[in-house]
Amino acid sequence: MKIRELTQEWERTAKGRVTKNTYQVNLPLEDAARLAALHEMYPKRCVEDLITDLLATALEELEASLPYKRGEDVIAQDEMGDPLYNDAGPTPRYLELSRKHYQALAEQQQELEH
Repeated sequence: MKIRELTQEWERTAKGRVTKNTYQVNLPLEDAARLAALHEMYPKRCVEDLITDLLATALEELEASLPYKRGEDVIAQDEMGDPLYNDAGPTPRYLELSRKHYQALAEQQQELEH
């Protein structure tokens, strides 16, 4: 999802699975004002949901913007028969760590629910 698509999403009421963990942050005054403006524009969304949606979208965009660095291993061929190389940049490590932490959080949540 792109940042520009968030307002369309906010018109709908989709909710995803959330962790029981909470994160307390102190926002800069300008960001707090922007958040208050969004809340006034979309009063059906609570401030916490707006923050959650904005963070999720920013993380998706960050992931998509991680630089590709050509590795040495050929992992496939494109439709023209040219070799496709593995990504030796930060993306594979980020994805691996994301999966690891997701699994740990999911297990932690499952323990709390039982």
